[in-house]
Amino acid sequence: MNLSNLALVRYLPVETNFGFIRMRVGAFILSLTLIIGSVVAFFTLGLNLGIDFRGGTAIEISTEGPADIAAVREVLSDRVPGDLQVQGFGAENEVLIRVGQVTAEEINAIEGYSAEDDAAAQQAVRQIVQAALLEAFPDVRFEQIEVISPQVSDELRVAGTIAVLVSLFLMLVYIWLRFEWQFSVGAVLALAHDVILTIGFFAVTQLQFNLPTIAAILTIVGYSMNDTVVVYDRIREMFRKYKSLPTPQVLDMAINATLSRTMLTSGTTLAALIAMALLGGPALEGFAIALIWGVGIGTYSSIFVAAPLLTVTGVRRDSGDRDD
Repeated sequence: MNLSNLALVRYLPVETNFGFIRMRVGAFILSLTLIIGSVVAFFTLGLNLGIDFRGGTAIEISTEGPADIAAVREVLSDRVPGDLQVQGFGAENEVLIRVGQVTAEEINAIEGYSAEDDAAAQQAVRQIVQAALLEAFPDVRFEQIEVISPQVSDELRVAGTIAVLVSLFLMLVYIWLRFEWQFSVGAVLALAHDVILTIGFFAVTQLQFNLPTIAAILTIVGYSMNDTVVVYDRIREMFRKYKSLPTPQVLDMAINATLSRTMLTSGTTLAALIAMALLGGPALEGFAIALIWGVGIGTYSSIFVAAPLLTVTGVRRDSGDRDD
């Protein structure tokens, strides 16, 4: 397909000649500064862990007709202490309500309720939720009530961390097999860059960090890797075609050759994610914001980190002759 014939491409320069490699020192300094800032924010501010990673109470309810999730959220938001999540679950008349860990002090501050310790506080939360819902929706049915213990939350934290690390390792192996080890090191460093900056973003903004956020990080890893592979493929093609040109010049040519594709892909993805963040409601807002940040960082790292790192890892020009 000839990209120049597509209507959208007419608004983007198809043939560019930017000197990305000349800017690599500034880009590396910027990335290193952001990484250090992210690590500092993580250890000083910490993450605003959601119910998945802190524990709490999960309540599944059903109604006679289609559930009004907004109404359920409004009823509970003024009555329930702690973090509250209300979302559709299964059929259109089923709702999942999750309340984060609360303390005995928070329960004792509510008129008509008391708790001797935090364990009793979780029992009181169930009573508060049931009383509020039965008052507003007499036909509501409570299908299942369970407590998410801190031990389960710890296991989820470990599982989420392992999932991210395993994905990075498998990406390393994949790029190593497809290209050369110099390419794999550059790709994985760029991916680690994206993950660290995303975690730093959540530490600074204090957006809730939960299992959907882990899913967003894994999605970011896949998106960024896809973009990086496209650039790397073009670099390998350019190495085969221009054997006598200096490596930095070839890298610039490859990045510029894929720039229109990168901008179009990122732009259309961001348009969908922005719509999700604005219209998807509280259940999707955090996930969408994480992906918006990740797409931006992933696009940046593919251009300014992954490709320029090849000048540091000492990529061999004859790597372009390797068969797939």
